[in-house]
Amino acid sequence: MESKYLTPGVMTGLGKSAGRVAALPGDFGGIAGVLHGLCIHEFLTGMYGVDKVDTSTVHLRRAEDLLDTIGEPLDVAREPGDRMATNCRGFTVLAVAMLRAHGVPARARCGFGGYFNPGFWVDHWVVEYYEDGRWKRGDAQLDGVLLAEFKIDFDPDDLPDGQFLTGGEAWELFRRGGADPDTFGLGDTGAGDWWIAGNLVRDVAAMDNVEALPWDCWDPMPKPSESFDYQLFDHLDTTKVPDTVYNAVRDRVEPFR
Repeated sequence: MESKYLTPGVMTGLGKSAGRVAALPGDFGGIAGVLHGLCIHEFLTGMYGVDKVDTSTVHLRRAEDLLDTIGEPLDVAREPGDRMATNCRGFTVLAVAMLRAHGVPARARCGFGGYFNPGFWVDHWVVEYYEDGRWKRGDAQLDGVLLAEFKIDFDPDDLPDGQFLTGGEAWELFRRGGADPDTFGLGDTGAGDWWIAGNLVRDVAAMDNVEALPWDCWDPMPKPSESFDYQLFDHLDTTKVPDTVYNAVRDRVEPFR
């Protein structure tokens, strides 16, 4: 299984930047630290004192293109206003590509973060990487600024159970009655079962080394607020949520009900 996530995929090849990446740190924390100095989340610029950025770069799909846009050097942090605008998926794809280049099995996971807005699960992507004999989840986007802003007190390099749910985990918890679908979504785009189903499909694609953009949609993803066949997604979902995750999510959600 781990070997499948060592080879670059269509989105995680480095192209001519392979040599530059080889000279960077090869562990998740080191790579995340590098990315913090090169990239900025398009929706969170104000937290860094930046008023406006070029957001056209959020549509770049491949790690190779993202690195070409960042340019030289990769090992020197830029001022926040000079960083490339991207989103959680961009941070994740770059980290996955760099980890694989250093021989660390890694894959992107699409789902929902529970640490941005209490009582709500925000559309989000994180890295899953194999280290110390197990798969760990790390959030490559969380730097010191964001940890303080969102009052996050856990290690972003090794997310505790129940802090992030993949699309499949969120779907199973919803179907088991352990999660309210209207607490899954993203800002003005809304929330609901359709959001969970969409991220389930995106996560299945990511597990097959196709990391779509967060707004890519295709059949059988439902449209916002439309009714759809839950059983189709039950068959698509192969997730088995451990009791530790289920209980952690339940403990997080109960106080806000």
